[in-house]
Amino acid sequence: MAAYVCILLIFLFLTILNIVTMPRLKDRMDDHSAKVSFLIPMRNEEDNAAGIIQSILDSSYSNKEIIVLNDHSEDRTESILAQFRSEIKIIQGNPLPEQWVGKVYACHQLSKEATGDYLCFIDADVRMEPDAVSKALHLLKKRKAGLITGFPQFPTKTFLAKLLVPLQHFFVFFHLPNAVANLSTKPAFTAAHGAFMLFDKSAYLDSGGHATVRNSLVEDIHLTRVLKRNGYRCILSNITNSVSCDMYETNAEVWEGFTKNIFTGLGRSILVAVIVALFYISFYFFPLVSFIYGLIGQEWLWCLPLLIIYLQTFLIDVATGQSKLHFFLMPLSAIALVILLFTAAIKGISGSGYTWKGRIYR
Repeated sequence: MAAYVCILLIFLFLTILNIVTMPRLKDRMDDHSAKVSFLIPMRNEEDNAAGIIQSILDSSYSNKEIIVLNDHSEDRTESILAQFRSEIKIIQGNPLPEQWVGKVYACHQLSKEATGDYLCFIDADVRMEPDAVSKALHLLKKRKAGLITGFPQFPTKTFLAKLLVPLQHFFVFFHLPNAVANLSTKPAFTAAHGAFMLFDKSAYLDSGGHATVRNSLVEDIHLTRVLKRNGYRCILSNITNSVSCDMYETNAEVWEGFTKNIFTGLGRSILVAVIVALFYISFYFFPLVSFIYGLIGQEWLWCLPLLIIYLQTFLIDVATGQSKLHFFLMPLSAIALVILLFTAAIKGISGSGYTWKGRIYR
């Protein structure tokens, strides 16, 4: 047990190191001479369309254009967009070609319409503070990077969302060596979130843009790797103080969204999926069992692992603006993750595919 506790303490130390070394959005870009194109793909976004457009209109960065692609929406999205017609450019999406993923093709079409020096691809469920883009541009220029991205602050409404959505921050602050990822152009050290990606247009075009990842369900990560292979630095920032993303309204959306991404994000490898599952059962569910055993038998060393993973999770939650009580759910999150992972693996191997926004991807 002593060795087990030492391993968890190392995990805690690495997490603290990542929290400290990940850059935050702080200083603003006061020079607005460069134009920013805000590019928003929308498919059935009647609940989010007005909110994201107003959020961008309220941005303190003055030199901007807003382009929205209506991707064959079947709800009220188009009529809501029409209310902003004098302030934004609206384009209708072309039919989805074979071998393209819907969002990727929508972003590709948007990039063809953009006239800005910088391209900010942003999801409809995102909301930004007025100075978010000014801060992101400042960091991009300071680091001489081709891309700034980050995982937003995530409001969580349903129980399944509380279990799974904050794990996105946990993965990044625990598993990714952020200092290495931000200093090097090695594709192996890469994380990104497609809800907010701010590109230097020249880096985006030089790397081939979304056309290079046309069939990817995790296009954000794959596109970031493409930029790195072309020699561009890509900065992963803690953007939670400036950008939020209310990803899912229902438990079903949470399950479908994560099922679509998780196994694909692991390279569709059964071996890697098994290793990840065993890791999270061993280090993030077993501490609960250990704590109960230690409490009953008054073996206090056996109680320590749960306290360590609670502290690790709590520090990440504080750094990212999540609920201060979320850490209590970590053992249950580990089990939910394992079930999700094997569900996604079965779907991927069987060829039944993943459903998202009314489309099926295999």
